[in-house]
Amino acid sequence: MRNRVLAADGRHLMVERMGDPRGRPVFLLHGTPGSRLGPAPRGMVLYQRHTQLIAYDRPGYGGSDRHEGRRISDVVGDVRAIADALGLERFAVVGRSGGAPHALACAALMPERVTRTAALVSLAPRDAAGLDWFEGMSASNVLAYSTAADDPETLAQSFIDRSAEIREDPVRLLDDLRRELTDSDRLVVNDAGIRSMLLRNFSEGLRHSAYGWIDDAIAFCRPWGFDPSRITGEVLLWHGVQDVFSPVGHSRWLAGQIPGATTVLEPRAAHFDAFPMLPRILDWLLEEQEHRGGS
Repeated sequence: MRNRVLAADGRHLMVERMGDPRGRPVFLLHGTPGSRLGPAPRGMVLYQRHTQLIAYDRPGYGGSDRHEGRRISDVVGDVRAIADALGLERFAVVGRSGGAPHALACAALMPERVTRTAALVSLAPRDAAGLDWFEGMSASNVLAYSTAADDPETLAQSFIDRSAEIREDPVRLLDDLRRELTDSDRLVVNDAGIRSMLLRNFSEGLRHSAYGWIDDAIAFCRPWGFDPSRITGEVLLWHGVQDVFSPVGHSRWLAGQIPGATTVLEPRAAHFDAFPMLPRILDWLLEEQEHRGGS
């Protein structure tokens, strides 16, 4: 089921509901770049778990209006608007890669509505004390995030040009990524079903413009608008130790900040290994709702 939801400031958000429409609700926040059509458990998996999954295009991606100058914390207003429109009082949240900091924002700033939160292969704040933010990061991401912090106009033009090329040939982004993939990531991305899904995901996310991608990158490098150490709910951090796109040091830093966080570091896994982990992550997210008897 697809919905257009009105945010508090009048922007439109494109929302996708998957799985059991009467099931326990989980928000799935997509990666960067990405869209609501990104990696998600299959419908049968969702029905077996009596789960409805709610994904939406972050501002500037796919069918959602841009929110220029947005911070990570601004996700809370959008998730709240979607939950209200769908009649959902309490729900779990999971974010992967670029969606993970946004999931943590929901945990920090909406504790009365978020049951549990999972952050997979997350970045840490750019100003994280004691963290070498770029250690272990791929050259392409070092360049992108350095430019986002120091010269956002140059970053914007670079992403606009690159997005135009990807719209013309979506395979280009996968080919660009392939140069920096670990062996583990390459096995995941070589799967025909995952490749097809990623192409749909990237094509939809960049269909109208590059501004979702641009605004994400800039937001990661500026103050997030919340303090991870103030999160009081249950949080699961999952990270592949071999990750070169969001290095594992970021989740290690977050684990030291978030009180009581459950941290899973997989020694042989990398960035895209988060895809097949999603069903297991769902099981953990929904345990709390089972104990409470649903939402």
